[in-house]
Amino acid sequence: MASGRIIFLNGTSSSGKSSIARELLDILEDGVFFHLAVDSFNAVRSKRELGTQELDAALRRTRMGFHRAIAAMAAVGNDVVVDHVLSEPWRLLDCLRVLPPEDVLFVGVHCSLDELTRRELARGDRPSGLAAYQYDLVHAHGDYDVECDTSTASPRECAQLIKEFLPHRSSPTAFTRLQRRHLSGGHSENAR
Repeated sequence: MASGRIIFLNGTSSSGKSSIARELLDILEDGVFFHLAVDSFNAVRSKRELGTQELDAALRRTRMGFHRAIAAMAAVGNDVVVDHVLSEPWRLLDCLRVLPPEDVLFVGVHCSLDELTRRELARGDRPSGLAAYQYDLVHAHGDYDVECDTSTASPRECAQLIKEFLPHRSSPTAFTRLQRRHLSGGHSENAR
């Protein structure tokens, strides 16, 4: 059984990842794609109050489970659009360990800080300043297969760019290059 493709959208909160994912599901015609969003995994967790340490541990397990759910869906042949925020180095390292790098199209979803702030205020469902906090963290690894900017392009235009790039993925992929850089040859950063 062939592995499924993984279109991995990484960007800050309010950068437009979910909107791009919805557009991709609408325009991709060569397979059945599933949108897996980290926010959806967080939303199904029980709502009881947790202390800071307990919440941090639960969130880490949630994200690790999310990464493995992506891998499991792709392993049985499902095509997946992933919507994630790689704002802590361990998240990327964990993804590099569990996802098949040759099957991942790594997409950087960028947006200007002014526009992120405007969107965050308009949404009203995120802590103020979250996108600004994540702004320099999510793209710190510096390597993508393709990038888009939602402050200058619509979600449909970004999805179209990704669709057109998908059959022409580079080799090695960004995930392969990152895996070699961070996990190969005995050099491995500790997952924090």
